[in-house]
Amino acid sequence: MTSGDVGHPAGGVALEIALFCSLLFTGVAMVAAGAHLLELLTKLSLPRDDYIIVQQIYRGWALLGSVIVAALLATLATAIFGRRRRNVMILALVALASLAGAQAIFWLFTYPVNQVTSNWTAVPADWLGLRLQWEYSHAAGAMLDLAAFIALILAALARRS
Repeated sequence: MTSGDVGHPAGGVALEIALFCSLLFTGVAMVAAGAHLLELLTKLSLPRDDYIIVQQIYRGWALLGSVIVAALLATLATAIFGRRRRNVMILALVALASLAGAQAIFWLFTYPVNQVTSNWTAVPADWLGLRLQWEYSHAAGAMLDLAAFIALILAALARRS
């Protein structure tokens, strides 16, 4: 037992801080992603001009990238500091893989649409297909963020057992 473990059978203060930060940052990322998911059906029913107008509400959302990086780093730290608790480490790694998967979807499917449409300030001829790719990739990312958040909650519970 190291000095960091004294009084903390679940792995010490470092694990507590990492897990708290991981839950906080993943939760914030999940809320933003969840907003996309919750508005999906309504936005898919909008005609082109209305859809383009609505898309402008996302200006400035790129700042969430710092929250996502923080979530990834805090979750990696949770896995590292929780390595003595197998269940905690495994659940943190599941959360990390889910967060990384959401990022892979964003960079492979969402970001290219942002580039082609200049963040929806330009409307290409194939805008309907691009809209579907943009919306469904955000929905898939939201589900992975939710999976990460659930895994972190389970890790928090597992560290107490």
